[in-house]
Amino acid sequence: MLLPVPHFMLTFTLPSELRSVARSHQKLIYDLLFRISAAAAQHLARDSRFVGGQIGMVGVLHTWGRNLSYHPHVHYLVPAGGVAADGQTWLPCRKNFLIPVKALSRIFRAKFRDALRKMDCFAHVPASVWKQEWVVHCQPVGSGFKALKYLAPYIFRVAISNNRILKLADGKVTFRYRASDTGKTRFCTLAAEEFIRRFLQHVLPKGFVKVRYYGFLSSGLRQRLAVLRQQLDALPTDVTDTDTQIADHSTDTPSPHHAVLCSSCGQLMQRRSIIRPRARCPP
Repeated sequence: MLLPVPHFMLTFTLPSELRSVARSHQKLIYDLLFRISAAAAQHLARDSRFVGGQIGMVGVLHTWGRNLSYHPHVHYLVPAGGVAADGQTWLPCRKNFLIPVKALSRIFRAKFRDALRKMDCFAHVPASVWKQEWVVHCQPVGSGFKALKYLAPYIFRVAISNNRILKLADGKVTFRYRASDTGKTRFCTLAAEEFIRRFLQHVLPKGFVKVRYYGFLSSGLRQRLAVLRQQLDALPTDVTDTDTQIADHSTDTPSPHHAVLCSSCGQLMQRRSIIRPRARCPP
């Protein structure tokens, strides 16, 4: 589904004062985090000063910090542009700029407050949360392929893998993690009960969907991708994967959007349609 355009990584983080409520009402708060953040981004993207149309978003929920702390946030991979009102015309955004994050942060906060106000748990949220700045971050990530590789493990991976656990002795657990600020390896030793508590707070509610699609990447509109790809393939592109803090630089994997040549005549092949798989008939 990656389009041959630059991509951005857009991240929405819940403030620390909201995390105790989120931990107690995970399904509600996580669902709001997805829906409100996507709605806020679409609201700004439709402004003609920025994109002027509907953007596509692939979101992945991530709840843990590297030391198993509770840190719920959503990463979105977003193509650098949107679709006009006609549903077919591609509208590129400015180079290295998608939407203003300061304005986006305040819209996200206001929409979240209005939605949560209808819930019983609103009374447990400190009033100061609605006056402070919420953290929203946006950065260019080149073609998006390395960023997608960064997000992919979070879909099935649990909060900590066995190879990070170094020692279990005297009722304590020692594990290693990489510090976010320095990148250096650090070690953490916790009582077994505290380790279990930290781990279990990242177990999602049963049936919760942690990967969601919005805008023209949603399942109902995804058929437009073939039309958009034909437009974009005809345009000159200069898309490279830049080094970012979130991308995995260990391998230099080629882009999946390489040219496909006909094995008979050697000419460039063009996608005309997509043949959908059919369910197998019963035996």
